[in-house]
Amino acid sequence: FGELDYVREANNCERFGELYGDWDSVKVPLACTALTRKRVLVMEWVEGEKGPWLGDSSGTGSSSSSGIDMVRTGLKCSVDQLMNTGLFHADPHRGNLLRTTDGKLAFIDFGMMADVTEEECYGLVGLVIGLQNKDLPLVTEELLKLGFLRDTTQVDQLVPRLREAFRRATGGTGKASDVNFAKLQAELDAIARENVLKFSTPPFFTIIIRSLTILEGMALSADPNFRLVRGSYPYVLRQLLSENNEQPPEALQKLLSRLLTVNGEEREIEWQRLHQFLKLAQKAARNYNPTKDTDSRSLATTTRTTNGALATTSTSSTAADDKAQLSRQTIELFFKFLTSRTGIFLKKPLVHELAEAIDGMASMGEQNLLRWTALPPLPGMLGPVNTKRMDELRMMLDTFQDALLMTSG
Repeated sequence: FGELDYVREANNCERFGELYGDWDSVKVPLACTALTRKRVLVMEWVEGEKGPWLGDSSGTGSSSSSGIDMVRTGLKCSVDQLMNTGLFHADPHRGNLLRTTDGKLAFIDFGMMADVTEEECYGLVGLVIGLQNKDLPLVTEELLKLGFLRDTTQVDQLVPRLREAFRRATGGTGKASDVNFAKLQAELDAIARENVLKFSTPPFFTIIIRSLTILEGMALSADPNFRLVRGSYPYVLRQLLSENNEQPPEALQKLLSRLLTVNGEEREIEWQRLHQFLKLAQKAARNYNPTKDTDSRSLATTTRTTNGALATTSTSSTAADDKAQLSRQTIELFFKFLTSRTGIFLKKPLVHELAEAIDGMASMGEQNLLRWTALPPLPGMLGPVNTKRMDELRMMLDTFQDALLMTSG
């Protein structure tokens, strides 16, 4: 019944305002603590429209206050609450979220809040990433850390059950972007009710899933094609790969090591996953549209000529410019992350792999030299070539090349 304590709610409002009141796209009302009592709450009145928001209510035609932009702001703020501040608004239903007259997203009603610990936060992030990448070992590992399964000897029984639960929660597609959080919660509850496994859902997880389910419903009301996982994923990765120069939490360091190095041993870098994470994280800083996959965007646009007729023109050059821009920003994010305290663990394997790649290029050069001449191989020549490592580094070099082409252009 803590939700009915208005003094506590006023304090929650003040805490939330200190954290998010200065966001350009967020409005947090002021609480009048001097006049608030346990059964009387006094706070600033906020004029706004309840969701779902299907368009611009101001009549200006501004896209800044469209329904999807409101949901995007809510997602970005929710991710920050989980991964940065730990103070989570646990009741973001339509009556508690308003679109103000100036196009901001207003949060009201701070009676139901949750304080999320770092271990819970990064465990949940690992769970989301595991679901997104269909990495069931990672999903299982995080479920154990978060306290879903009390008997670790039942892991082998849990994995196939989770695989089936995930399939059902996606409507049979198995795609993480199709996850319905309400169905996922129902599937987890069903596993617990079977009493076969010592399985239970932690209270904090129930609160978070409930909040995400509410946001998902509001998003689907604005756009049936919206995908919550796809929408929140870039913001999650942006937070993970931020160039924070403070000492990173141990839970974050362990998660990044697990995700970005082979077997979490910090000896070899998972280049393909790192490259994917960097590109997706960079989308969070751009006009990212979570209703569609940007890799399948149309390469044609419709423009109006001087006589008023519509003409369709190719935007292949625009797409190329976008790719080069994204490549440059991805490289910038990579170097910022690598030189931060959070990403310092990648330096040692990076130096080792660069040395291995240089040796491989030297060996390939020696092979070509011997092929073109009749010289016999000298001692120490023709060393081993790690083709997998060469392919991975070539992928990153292609990104560098795209960025350099943009700079020179």
